Amino acid sequence: MNSKLLKFSLLFGCLYFVCMSVAHFFGIKVPILFVYFDTEYFAYQDKIISFAVTAYIALFYLASKDRKNVPAALIVLGITTLGLTSINLSPQLKVAMTSGQTLLPYWLETAFIASYLVVLTVLYKLDGKKIK
Repeated sequence: MNSKLLKFSLLFGCLYFVCMSVAHFFGIKVPILFVYFDTEYFAYQDKIISFAVTAYIALFYLASKDRKNVPAALIVLGITTLGLTSINLSPQLKVAMTSGQTLLPYWLETAFIASYLVVLTVLYKLDGKKIK
């Protein structure tokens, strides 16, 4: 069983990903919900992202209900962090950027997700110690 703090932290993820999905579906380019908010994009790509994010919503909801699902959520968040880092370091991103654009907002978003991963991991491990 998850502690209340871990449960609410995972439900926060559900809410965050719902907001992200809505932002992508409607093309609302809000930096915290839309990682590459100031790069060129095609609307159909954002629709695809909005549907894909529903898997995160379901996973984090299931993890909030049952501790055995938490590792899957942590792994997915870790892969997401690595993927965003890879994109941030890629020469293709620099080509998509206009003169004067900076990578800082993308790194801050990546750091936010990585920090969330660390918080969830710590809470999961602390809960594990209480169970034993």
